[in-house]
Amino acid sequence: METISIGILGFAHGHVDAYCNKWRENPDWGVRAIAGWDHDADRLSGAVGRYGLAACESVEALLARKDVRAVVIAAETSRHAELVEQAAAAGKAIIVQKPLALTLVEADRMVAAVERHRVPFTMAWQMRVDPHNLQARELLASGKFGRVYMVRRRHCLNTQDWPNFDRTWHVQPQFNRDIFADDAAHPLDFIYWLLGRPVSVMAEMGTLLNPKVVNDNGIAVFRYADGLFAEVSCTFVAPAGENTLEIVAEKGVIIGNHGDVPSTNTRPAGAPQLKWWLKGDSGWKTSNVPEITGQGQRIAGLAQPLAEFLHGRRAPIATAAEGRDVLRMVQGCYDSAESGARIKLW
Repeated sequence: METISIGILGFAHGHVDAYCNKWRENPDWGVRAIAGWDHDADRLSGAVGRYGLAACESVEALLARKDVRAVVIAAETSRHAELVEQAAAAGKAIIVQKPLALTLVEADRMVAAVERHRVPFTMAWQMRVDPHNLQARELLASGKFGRVYMVRRRHCLNTQDWPNFDRTWHVQPQFNRDIFADDAAHPLDFIYWLLGRPVSVMAEMGTLLNPKVVNDNGIAVFRYADGLFAEVSCTFVAPAGENTLEIVAEKGVIIGNHGDVPSTNTRPAGAPQLKWWLKGDSGWKTSNVPEITGQGQRIAGLAQPLAEFLHGRRAPIATAAEGRDVLRMVQGCYDSAESGARIKLW
């Protein structure tokens, strides 16, 4: 298999480290990071030392390299739109960390650039490749559960335990809006991936612990055209957890456990991560999918699907247009929380 050489545009988002490590550990996947750029010199120097990359003084210098066929954009969210436009114009395949952009205007620019230059593009959403999420989706697709009435996805972090988190770019509005926009994007994309476009949303969000970590708690309820409810519940100050997914359907229930950071960190050994009950069954059935023992394992689990995408062996994990749809859902949550009204999304 040929090896595709890639460049990294920004190391702000730590998930890119997991991909670089996995690609280096698995050369048979055919991806090798060879060059990097970051506006933060210290951050660039650290990444160059860790992965033996060539340090590029500018975005243009990295994109001018003929041996760089693809890029991972892991810079601050505020830089995504410009970097995607530049990479697309240079003809590079593109992987972008979440969220897609700060605004819908920026998202529209990104979608247009990808379409205009016809470059391969994917978002990096680990929930879409998590093995237990895939199995839950397959169970619904089997038709055995009948009509779906309600889906609840709980997503949490324990940012209060992360040293100096309130000083990072993740919570600075000019770079990333706030923690809800940053990390609620994951479960919002999950329900979009599972159920498609909702019709409307009602949401509440607020800052309950540290004033420097704005909107550390939020709840959104989406409605679908057939009446289905989908709830996304986020708290980014959770010390522990258990249930992260609940699907209530006509003929059964699907329960997912220990699917985010606090719940994985506090999971008892052997505790089930996915189970389901169907009418007529004598009891719960439990998934035989190998267990996930840490959130880092889920993040690193994206590296192989991303490699397969770059080699053309799988479709994008999520397209630019899908990333824009999810950003519309995020924006709808803010519009509802600020106005106190139900917001029509499409």
